[in-house]
Amino acid sequence: MTTYIIGHKKPDTDSVIAAIALQFLYESRDCFGYKNPQAVITETINPEATFLLNKFGIETPKILTAENILAEDKVILVDHNEASQRLDGLNQDQIAEIIDHHKVNLNLNEPIFMTFKAWGSSNTIVYFLMKQNDLRPDKTLASLMLAAILSDTVGYKSATTTSKDKEVGAELAEIAEVGDVEAFTLEIFKAKSDISSLNDEQIVKNDYKIFEFDTASNDNNPGGSTTKTMIDQLETVEQEMVLTIKKAGLLKAMATVKAEQEVKLLFVAITDILKVNTKLLILSDAEKEVAQKAFGGVVENNILDIGPKMSRKKEIAPAIETALK
Repeated sequence: MTTYIIGHKKPDTDSVIAAIALQFLYESRDCFGYKNPQAVITETINPEATFLLNKFGIETPKILTAENILAEDKVILVDHNEASQRLDGLNQDQIAEIIDHHKVNLNLNEPIFMTFKAWGSSNTIVYFLMKQNDLRPDKTLASLMLAAILSDTVGYKSATTTSKDKEVGAELAEIAEVGDVEAFTLEIFKAKSDISSLNDEQIVKNDYKIFEFDTASNDNNPGGSTTKTMIDQLETVEQEMVLTIKKAGLLKAMATVKAEQEVKLLFVAITDILKVNTKLLILSDAEKEVAQKAFGGVVENNILDIGPKMSRKKEIAPAIETALK
């Protein structure tokens, strides 16, 4: 029997490292009762996570498919809960626990253990659980957990950042012996911005989530419905380069991905993590209408500047959802 600890599709730094940290917690404290805990991923990790694991000499978790999960195995979800973000083909009855910091969207058949906190990073929650169980990560794991918190909160600049994230970050920095957190953050940002190994389609699918947003009822749509919407986010220190040199290729790739994912709307948010600004890349009139209603302003040359909004979870997705209602 194995207990698989797994983050969401298109695994980012927070989900990958949170799974690794939870494996350490479960191996160190048998009170949780999980047999053979193993951190895994759904698919290839992004350049930032790759950079961090290489930097600290940690092996990348193996990719898991639903076919690898035996009937007696258990699964713990971290950094996600909704079905659209889970491993394809996962039997939800094998989910034993969920640890997450996103909005709850669940309909399970049985009660399970759940830890949800309105904090900026899943690793903040994992460290909280470690402290509850009198466990301290070593220098390497503390460094990775700190990096994940800085990544997910965009160096504490995101609207999702809480005082708890900053408190935990300070404690982890002390354990990790990171004296200059700003320099460490910049190093992470540079790795996050490195898209040199990605083609246009890979950039559009580098860090995306698909939402089922409720749509208001009207004469043409009595009773309302849902609008399948994909939001990709690229956090970079080279926003202008992306929106000039790469714009034409990205728009072409967006059309391809939109059809492939069978979504009604697709937005790509290009976030400048130093200037604290996000611009949406707008594919068609359908996206244009919703984006202008959600954020105001006028789309020019397929771009809408939405200002200092950096959090997809808290600022971008909710505004689009409200516009659709």
